[in-house]
Amino acid sequence: MNNKIAWFHWLPRILCIAAILFVSMFALDSFGPGEPVWRQLVAFAIHLIPSFVLLAILVLAWNYEKIGGIIFMILGLALSPLIFLHNFRMNHSVWMSLSIILVITIPFVAVGLLFLLSHKMKKPSMPAV
Repeated sequence: MNNKIAWFHWLPRILCIAAILFVSMFALDSFGPGEPVWRQLVAFAIHLIPSFVLLAILVLAWNYEKIGGIIFMILGLALSPLIFLHNFRMNHSVWMSLSIILVITIPFVAVGLLFLLSHKMKKPSMPAV
């Protein structure tokens, strides 16, 4: 594997892990004063469900780049309007809602594109006849 292909092999994996860790940080808001520890741990586990789903997709994409790339792109694009509308209802700001989309869902679209690019670069080209 040449250097360029190796770079495109690891880039989507590293970015995806970083994006999953970022999304996982939001689960930390389940800890706070006034609740029993067991209830906080249950809430923490529930808040981590999206991270576990993303991790499962990453495991799939690690071995099947084309399928994983398509899933990440669809997931990012499909969740963008839902997250935008949810945030717009809370803060009534188009720009803040768009910035949240840029931070949360668009990285997964980019990861999906990078997985597809990595797959395309590794796929042997058909010889000309």
